[in-house]
Amino acid sequence: MVTASIVIPAKNEAENISALLDGIAAAFAGQTDHEVIVVDDGSTDTMPDLVRARMTGQSNLRLIRHDVSGGQSAAVHSGVLAARGEFICTLDGDGQNPPAELPKLLAPLLADTAGRIGIVAGQRVGRQDTWSKKAASRFANWIRSRALKDGTRDTGCGLKAFRRDAFLRLPFFNHMHRYLPALFARDGWQVAHVDVSHRPRGAGRSNYNNLQRGFVGAIDLIGVMWLLRRRKRARPTEIGPDRS
Repeated sequence: MVTASIVIPAKNEAENISALLDGIAAAFAGQTDHEVIVVDDGSTDTMPDLVRARMTGQSNLRLIRHDVSGGQSAAVHSGVLAARGEFICTLDGDGQNPPAELPKLLAPLLADTAGRIGIVAGQRVGRQDTWSKKAASRFANWIRSRALKDGTRDTGCGLKAFRRDAFLRLPFFNHMHRYLPALFARDGWQVAHVDVSHRPRGAGRSNYNNLQRGFVGAIDLIGVMWLLRRRKRARPTEIGPDRS
């Protein structure tokens, strides 16, 4: 029985993936009810070979490949579709999201016996990025927060945990990963937040620059605002027969 599936969207992270997988194994040491899914988003380096080499001795490690790069949201979506767990945890493949934070994200969902929490969003503290990247992120988060009123200060954090079935009912579009708290709330789910640490990138470089993020973000924000105005106001609950 798989309780949690850890989904890692990654592209050309050969220099970071082994240490990341080691960190996940340490974070879940002694627990057998989880799996790890690396989604290779069209890599041209040796990353998929490194993952396949580890799969021989790690039965809960899986590899999904995109023949061409589809972007981070497409990679997360492919991983969630393939996942066997009730809950999904995500983190970026560049090593900046510490795997030790994953159990802390998963805990509110496991403790939610009422089944009301849909997503737990990590909020980076002490972010380890360049000044320009942090400034661009702060501005984008300010604009998004004012427009969507999603109560989340940092939607760009890759560390998230959520219900698989609820995620698959969300409208899918490119770059949706930046708007998950607003989309879950749109469907009536509670959104929880957990502060998480952040690390410098171990090696390699980011696949997106600030100008690319800003351009696609402006277009997506308009679309998400449209979706929220047409939100579903209630979640259906099945009622059993009257036994009285």
